[in-house]
Amino acid sequence: MLALPLIATPMSGQETKPISATNEVAVIKTSEGNMVVQFWTDAAPNTIDNFKKLARAGFYNGTIFHRIVKGFMIQGGDPNSKDPAKENRYGEGGPGYKIKAEFNDHPHERGVISMAREPDPDSAGSQFFICLAPAPRLDHQYTTFGKLIKGDDVLAKIGDTPVTRNSMGENSKPTARVVIETIEIVPANSVK
Repeated sequence: MLALPLIATPMSGQETKPISATNEVAVIKTSEGNMVVQFWTDAAPNTIDNFKKLARAGFYNGTIFHRIVKGFMIQGGDPNSKDPAKENRYGEGGPGYKIKAEFNDHPHERGVISMAREPDPDSAGSQFFICLAPAPRLDHQYTTFGKLIKGDDVLAKIGDTPVTRNSMGENSKPTARVVIETIEIVPANSVK
């Protein structure tokens, strides 16, 4: 596990305390409402840093949940999904680099956010999914890094979006665009 950075405080008699990213959350603002994700900093610090970096850069703004599998998960974070003309390439996009997997003991349960990837475990980049139901077969295979603390109703609404068959024959292509308007990284105490 990585050590948390320390910030020195010049005040005498007080210990230096670690700054923890647990005091930040992600507010995922979608066309269907907002969801708030609390990060598991004990589980996947590099994955969380990558997600926050992309969110702060506006990478996710205007992407969609391009894959919705009823009773399983909703998937987003592909930059190709900003452009409806690239629909045949949804699911192939990323930030131009891959990150190392950080498998951990947090199970894939409803509301858990995890990184999507190719068959290579170290092939995640920007795409993520949020579980609609427990998916224990994914445990220790995909990097979980947080869980919804608000917006389960929004998750349910997105999960109920009508779908049709995609180009690979999977019944997971939303018939309407569910847009990720922004993902904001904010102090946890700023979320009511």
